[in-house]
Amino acid sequence: MGVALTEAEGASLISLEGAIDIARAVELRTVLVAALKEGRQLRVCLDEAAELDVTAFQLLWAAGREAAQKSIDFALAGPLPEPVRNALADMGFDESAFPESFLQLAGREEQAES
Repeated sequence: MGVALTEAEGASLISLEGAIDIARAVELRTVLVAALKEGRQLRVCLDEAAELDVTAFQLLWAAGREAAQKSIDFALAGPLPEPVRNALADMGFDESAFPESFLQLAGREEQAES
């Protein structure tokens, strides 16, 4: 699957599965641009993402900035999976690399699980 965009109830959901790396960059960028063009609430599901490289993180970060400029609600659909956290750490980043609004739902879900 890789990268998929679905629309439901006035929101766009981008699901990432497997390794999202430079080989999938064009696909991810295309889906992000299409979702942002719709102007709907946007969620990114990383539940099935095994690996995200720096290119994927850059695209998500840039999409988050554009969403903020357009006043589009843009956030994770759930908690940040451990492999993604590890990839961030390996690149020298932590969750603070993303806007708080992007991680907002992830934080709520993690607090609910505690």
